[in-house]
Amino acid sequence: MKPEDTNRAHWDEIAPVHLKAYRVDRLLAGVSLIDEIQKGELYPVAGKRLLHLQCHIGTDTLSLALDGAQVTGVDFSPQSIRIARELAQRMNIPAEFVLANVLELPEGLGEYDLVYTSQGVLCWISDIRRWAEAIACHLKPGGTFYIFETHPTLMMFDDNQASSFHVRYPYFHTAEPIHDEEDYPDYADSTYIPQTRTYEWQWSLADVVNALIGSGLTIELLNEHDKCFYKALPGMKRTPDGWWILEGFEGMIPMAFSLRARK
Repeated sequence: MKPEDTNRAHWDEIAPVHLKAYRVDRLLAGVSLIDEIQKGELYPVAGKRLLHLQCHIGTDTLSLALDGAQVTGVDFSPQSIRIARELAQRMNIPAEFVLANVLELPEGLGEYDLVYTSQGVLCWISDIRRWAEAIACHLKPGGTFYIFETHPTLMMFDDNQASSFHVRYPYFHTAEPIHDEEDYPDYADSTYIPQTRTYEWQWSLADVVNALIGSGLTIELLNEHDKCFYKALPGMKRTPDGWWILEGFEGMIPMAFSLRARK
């Protein structure tokens, strides 16, 4: 089985887990789940056509719709897309969800004012240049691309040892994907151990920036943040406002980055 086929099986497996673990009750009550960093850097989105790549079960897609965007979400996991469509129906939101690999987007998808992706997406991309080209292809002239993502520096550290803090993975991209046989709890539900192992690719910040520049986009904003949107390491603690930090390392290690670019 190819790495991306294995990854698809993984996301099909955990999609129902995430339906329970994500804050879907708030979403169904009409509350947008987009955090303050993204709102400050991307908004307003009201009235704009928005393409959400790697949308998973659509909670962020539908949050963006609640905030006024006309949304289309894309994901390669059939189970994720099924759940996203069901949530849209329950919320009575006219969102479109397309089953496709973001590196092989269907013809006729069109151009958008905004292309958006965020939170745990780049490690599933096997070809960063094709990814950037797909973004540019579906942006209108003058359109905006935005990503909020785990910082590649954070991805270097041992993520299965609560009492250690040392480098385990390379910062720079390697030809072969990273594949671990160890058991890891799901990032959203620590009581669930996924049965399907994954293949992941590491991309440096330079890889991401240069791929976007190479596709014809102009970088407008690049910020690095000392907090993360999920518990990336066992020793991380959750703050009262919902972010995850490493106590004692505040302001020392980049844990997330955000980037905005224009076509």
